[in-house]
Order: sequence, then C-alpha cells, then structure tokens
Amino acid sequence: MPAGVPARIVDGVLPKVDVRREVAILATTFAICLSGGVIHADGTFGPPPVAACVVAAVMCAALPLRHRAPLAALAITTVCGMVVAPVGLLLTPLVVAPVAVTAYFLAIRDERRAAAAVPLSAALLVSTTPLVETLSWQDVTRLGSVVAVPLVAGVLGWSVRNRRAYLGAVEERARRAEKSRESEARRRVAEERVRIARELHDLVAHQITLANAQAMVAAQVFDVSPEQTRKSLEDVIETTRTALDDLRATVGLLRQSGDAVAPGEPVPGLSRLPALLESFRRAGLEVSVHHEGTARPLPPGVDLTAYRIIQEALTNVTKHAGSGNARVDLAWNRDRLAITIADDGRTARTSADPATGTVTPPDRPPGYGLIGMRERAAAVGGQLSARRRPEGGFLVSTQLPLPPAKAGEAP
Repeated sequence: MPAGVPARIVDGVLPKVDVRREVAILATTFAICLSGGVIHADGTFGPPPVAACVVAAVMCAALPLRHRAPLAALAITTVCGMVVAPVGLLLTPLVVAPVAVTAYFLAIRDERRAAAAVPLSAALLVSTTPLVETLSWQDVTRLGSVVAVPLVAGVLGWSVRNRRAYLGAVEERARRAEKSRESEARRRVAEERVRIARELHDLVAHQITLANAQAMVAAQVFDVSPEQTRKSLEDVIETTRTALDDLRATVGLLRQSGDAVAPGEPVPGLSRLPALLESFRRAGLEVSVHHEGTARPLPPGVDLTAYRIIQEALTNVTKHAGSGNARVDLAWNRDRLAITIADDGRTARTSADPATGTVTPPDRPPGYGLIGMRERAAAVGGQLSARRRPEGGFLVSTQLPLPPAKAGEAP
C-alpha cells in the first residue's frame, strides 16, 4: 500500500458502507445539530424552530456524499451553515456538527484539498454573522468556537489518515520481509544442495575411479600373476574401505551447520596430499609434486578447495587422459596460491563441452568435474581455468587467495 493512502481505501475502491453504522452517524449528527436550535437568537431557550429543523435536515442529507464526494459534502454543509444567522438562528458549535463530520472525512480522503478547503469553510461559516448581528465579546467567543469545530475535525482526520498510512506501510514492510525470508531460505537450501552434491561428487568420483582402475589391473593380470592380482584386490578393498570412511565423515560434516567439524572427522587439506597421491600411484598413475615458495597454513575453506581441486583433476586424468604421468605444481606467493595439474595425455580426450569445459570420451556421459572445481575456486574468491596443452595432454590451473603473510614469514 503506498504511503499516504488511507488503509480503508484499496486500489481506489471504497469499502462497503455499514448501513447500521451510517444510520447511527446520521441520527446522532442530526440530533446534535438540531439541539443547537434550542438556544434562540434572543438568548432564550425553547423548542427548535422550523428553520432549525430544515437546516439540520438539509445538512445531514448531504452527509452520505462524504464517502464519494467529500469536498461537495463539505461545500453543502458550509453553505447551510452560512444561512443559519440570516434566517434568524443562533450560530453555535452544535449547529455546525455536520460541517465537522464532512471536514473530518475530507481530511482522511484528500489531505491536499482539505488543507485549503477546511480553513476556508471555517471562515465562511462566520462570514455572514456580522452582517445580521451586532457582535459582543461573548458573540466573538462563540464564533471563535464555531471556527474551531471544522479545524479540529480536519486535524483529527489528518492524524487518522497518517496513522492508517503508517500502519499500512508497516504491514507492507512486514509482508516484504516475510517474502525476503522465504527467498533467502530457498537460496540457502539451493546452496546447501549444491555443496552436498559437490562434496559427494568429489569423494565418490575419486574413490570409485581408483577402485575401478585397481580392479582393471587385477582383471588383466589374473591369469599370469596371482600375487599381483591379490595385491590389486587388496588395494581395491583398501580403497573402498577408505571411500566408506570418507563418505561417513563427509555426510557427518554436511549434517552440521556452518563450518563446524565433528571431533575425529578432519576436513581434508593439503596435509593429506601425500596420501592422496599415493592412492593414485597404487592405481597406476605416476604423480610428481613440485613446490615453489614457502608453504604456510591455509584457511580451512581454501585448504579444502586446494585439496579437492587436485583430487578432481587427477581423477579426471585417471578416467579420461589415458596417461600414466601427471605433475602437480604448487607456487606459494605473498597473496595467492597457484596450483597447476598437467598430464602428458598419451590418449587424446575426444570431446569437450564448450559451455562447461567438461571433457569426456565418447562412451561416457558428460560430468561435473570442471564445473565443481570452478565453483569451489569462485566460492573462496579464486579462479580456475582448464585447457588443452599444445604439446598434448590437459592443463588445469587455479589461483586461490591467501591471507597476508605474518611478520617474519617469507613471502
């Protein structure tokens, strides 16, 4: 509801009039107006004259117009008030009660017009009295109270209008806040689903790829080398056991709010990089690691991101590159950690999705590895790129931000 619009008016449509309430207002106003005729112009008291009854009836007959044409209703009641003194009646605050009612409703409906019309109406009500009466100080006081009646009614209507506008604005803000909370809740649910999917993808893809490679080795040497077959099967058992443990730890981590970690369930990081590379070596992928600069502790989010990117890139090498060699370079700079994973690509990858950069052989459906790596890098303020190498193979590189080095630490 726009500010400044009375709460009772919605989209320019007036509410349905309560007939009983309307009749009560008309009857009460008529009685008050008519009671003003009890005091005669000569200062005596008596039954209202016929002129008083006519004026009261005409003024109250104009009151129903206040709902749709409040300015016209105010004009009619003001004109009737102006003829009170010329017809020999005493102008009192009681007689102008209908003027007060119309001034109140005009102030509620149209603040701009009321600001000009209500004072003008108050002035016109007493404008004819000096023409027909010789005024005393008591008469001036009486006419002053007559002027005050529509002015006070107008101020009261203005206050009610502002109050209704304020309440309407508060209700609108509350509705918008509720919608914002719902949208924020949906956004957080979507982000959480993506985070869970990313964690499970990285975990399952890595372990299942290694288990598959180890099982293929066992199948190939089954007839010629029982000892090597047994060793490969033991590696498969160890890999699947590790997969179950990691899956249990990951699900436990994802069940918790924020960045909390349950005791005994450390978040993977570069400290576990040697064990990760050893798992790939057992699957037949020779991986070399090269460091440049001085390593230093990473924030948990960046540490996990670096680990997962290396894990996913090497998993893609195992699945798609057909290469037996890969190289991981970690360059520690003052404000960033640069990670590069490259393979020699003896078997070229055969298809690439230009929209996502996901590269797969023709007999595999497109995956989400590169998408997940890009999302992880972006989540911590970094960036990631993936491209074919001119000399063959594939290159994944990422730049992850680092906190400023402490005093005494080498950049």
